[in-house]
Amino acid sequence: MQASLELRPCRSDDADYVVDLKERTMRADLERLGRWHPERSRDRVLAAFSVAHTRIVEVDSGPIGSVSLRPDAGADGDAGWWLELFYVEPSAQGRGIGSAVLVRLLAETGEATVRLDVLQGSRARGLYERHGFVFESEDEDEIDVFLVRRPAA
Repeated sequence: MQASLELRPCRSDDADYVVDLKERTMRADLERLGRWHPERSRDRVLAAFSVAHTRIVEVDSGPIGSVSLRPDAGADGDAGWWLELFYVEPSAQGRGIGSAVLVRLLAETGEATVRLDVLQGSRARGLYERHGFVFESEDEDEIDVFLVRRPAA
């Protein structure tokens, strides 16, 4: 990827961009699973959105994505990070941007455990698996798959 990639801190007025971005990137998959509900989607984004932890992905000074990396105490006492709100504009997918962002974030987390969830059947799962994430569990409704990347032994 030749373009200039930046992860800028988000501002409170970026929340609407992230809500709309989720719709552009995930609506088709959510419809495929019979789970698209605009209000619920918006509520989930806003519940996870945090100015302190969310960043806007920019290429050549234009927004093309979002990502949030927040501290996670871990239910099993395994402190680490939770990766969420990771969306890349459909027109920018397949150009290595997601990988470049993920490499930067994983460098920031060092040897800590990182968790995320991905929709069943999502192409994004392959990206995560290429970067060391493995299956951890699945929701009872078989919609969300939880992946984890643990420190090397």
